Amino acid sequence: MSGSNTEVKRRAAVSMDEGLPTKLFDHSQRERLARHLTFFDNWDARYIEVLITGWGAANIGPDELDRMPALRVIHHSGGTVRGFLSREVWDRGILVTTSSAANALPVAEFTLATILFAGKDVLAVADDYARDPWIAREGERFASIGNYNRTVGIVGASQIGRRVIELLRQFDCTILVFDPYLNEADAAALGVTTVSLQELFRSSDIVSVHAPLLPQTVGMISAELLASMKRGATFINTARAGLVDQPALVRLLEQGRLKAVLDVTDPEPLPPDHPLRGLPNVLLTPHLAGAQGNELRRLGESVVREVEALAAGKPPLHPFGPDDLEKSA
Repeated sequence: MSGSNTEVKRRAAVSMDEGLPTKLFDHSQRERLARHLTFFDNWDARYIEVLITGWGAANIGPDELDRMPALRVIHHSGGTVRGFLSREVWDRGILVTTSSAANALPVAEFTLATILFAGKDVLAVADDYARDPWIAREGERFASIGNYNRTVGIVGASQIGRRVIELLRQFDCTILVFDPYLNEADAAALGVTTVSLQELFRSSDIVSVHAPLLPQTVGMISAELLASMKRGATFINTARAGLVDQPALVRLLEQGRLKAVLDVTDPEPLPPDHPLRGLPNVLLTPHLAGAQGNELRRLGESVVREVEALAAGKPPLHPFGPDDLEKSA
């Protein structure tokens, strides 16, 4: 399909939370989509060729696909499509793309910020300073803080994990990585050292989790691993709460052994009386790391570029295949 004026536009529909399309696509982006796609709210499902999905999308299995025999492409404006697309989608030859790369960047930026803040012990120092503006700026209180020669452990060389590594490489730190699928050549290209999960937790000053939540990774961050961390080390989780033995983490945090930045918890949100809410060594955020606010436009831009690429006869920029279901978050 060419991008010329004689191009036959594909019939498209949207499946996502109400109000999300206007957050994803500004006027200019909607105009660019309209050059290649025709949208109507009341399309007969039999004629839909392109489906743009997002958070809140309807599940698509064999029955839904039977009702959309003309469907050829699904452009997902979020990260993974696990949970709402069945394997039947790929079995029927439908192309799927996602905006996972666009969503990885804000998560990586958030993670970098928390790593650097953890190295400077910003939260504890700010709390001390609020209580006592004359707190000493010299001596033992500040002797152990800073980001020079820190050891940062990354659990999972996922798309987000790799973006974190890229951002960290400009700083004076050692980066350890645990990922059973990361080979030595890729590790060398990333400039990291691969280690066992046990070694990573024992050796790191800061541990950041970027692994997918799969049946085999549930609870992979065990009580033993958490207990092996250095006293005063920081644990950061922007991935999924189910990866972690949360009760064990709570106990260590209550003892003051560790510090934590938790963007995900179980349940989410935590009840008002949950012990994590009252701990001074814990920063809780409401699933903030992923695309928010104006960052949603980046997700929309990813979809627009996929549409433009296919219209120009080019390959998809970020295809998502059935094998990716086994390793995506």
